[in-house]
Amino acid sequence: MTSRKYVQNTHNRETFRALHEALIDIVSVMNRPQRDEAMVREAGISLDRALFPLLVVIERRGPIGIVDLADGVGRDYTTVSRQVAKLESLGLVGRQAGADRRVRQAVVTPKGKTMTDALDAARERMGRIIFESWDERDVEELARLMRKFADAISLDPFDDPRSGS
Repeated sequence: MTSRKYVQNTHNRETFRALHEALIDIVSVMNRPQRDEAMVREAGISLDRALFPLLVVIERRGPIGIVDLADGVGRDYTTVSRQVAKLESLGLVGRQAGADRRVRQAVVTPKGKTMTDALDAARERMGRIIFESWDERDVEELARLMRKFADAISLDPFDDPRSGS
């Protein structure tokens, strides 16, 4: 078993605490219903705010099974199943057989893609306002570091990738 060195010092504790607090702040803002309503309004679309995050994830990650979708958005499987059925009835997503024929996967339709394109444009307009006072290099660095963090956080923090296990 490979040993790990854990550096325990005040600086690291303060840094990790600051990172955690920033994440709490970001998640709190992202989870506000008003933010979703503002995004839908800015996009000029008519869609229940509970459905639009599912539509976006299906467009970005699809085809995707309901269990994986529910896990990814932190909602109950049965709730997500009903919500996807609603998206399907609106013509925004369809269902197709996956590699395992027993699993039906959600996939965005052309009508749904038009809607996610409108949401992307609204997100970009809102982002331009947020970052208008930032240096372009800082925004690029933030995007790079967020991707690096997102990739790293997806891994099991207790499974050392260097150990080959």
